[in-house]
Amino acid sequence: MTYKTFFLALTLLLIAPFGYGQDDLPDGFVRVKTLIPDLDVELRYYGTDNFVGDTIDGYHSNTLILTRVAAEQLKLVQQELRKKNLSLRVYDGYRPQRAVNHFMRWAKTLNDTVNKSKFYPNVQKKHLFKEEYIASRSGHSRGSTLDVTIINAETGEPLDMGSVYDFFGEQSWVDYRGISKAQKTNRQLLQNIMAKYNFKNYPKEWWHFTLRGEPFPTTYFDFPIN
Repeated sequence: MTYKTFFLALTLLLIAPFGYGQDDLPDGFVRVKTLIPDLDVELRYYGTDNFVGDTIDGYHSNTLILTRVAAEQLKLVQQELRKKNLSLRVYDGYRPQRAVNHFMRWAKTLNDTVNKSKFYPNVQKKHLFKEEYIASRSGHSRGSTLDVTIINAETGEPLDMGSVYDFFGEQSWVDYRGISKAQKTNRQLLQNIMAKYNFKNYPKEWWHFTLRGEPFPTTYFDFPIN
């Protein structure tokens, strides 16, 4: 067996348990806007408005990908919000493992702090691992976790949630007390409607939700976002 044949066989073996459809996504995954055409998608890691300040490895387009079951539940959230002249805006969904690896490399380069003032003004970069803002694995890579907010469907303006998306600090905690009554109400609206359709929140990030009973609870995928 030649080396080329060996590596081809190895690649097929690695992806075989999940299978790939005609659109090059693993079985069980979808491009979400095929199910929710009116969804507002703004993948922050496809651009530079994020804590790294650069496009992240694996993000080749502003295309939201999730497991089909997560997307189907998200569609129910969107349908209810549209009745109130509101809409979801999604900042991140499926995240390739290579993107997580990019975060790891960035966190170790201590002098690269281009967006510190916006996203982590009160946290020293050398403490990002210890304080668990950066980790070697992310639930996003399992395909059923997403980062969302709510916007006005007519104007596109996001509701004021009391902190920017991906802010590293207590201000992002769901029960943070140092925000206004209106901001607390907006956060609670997001929490309630996501919980109603079976999404569980991570309490230190008001925007972060994972589908309960996710289909790939122990698998971390690494296919790119195209």
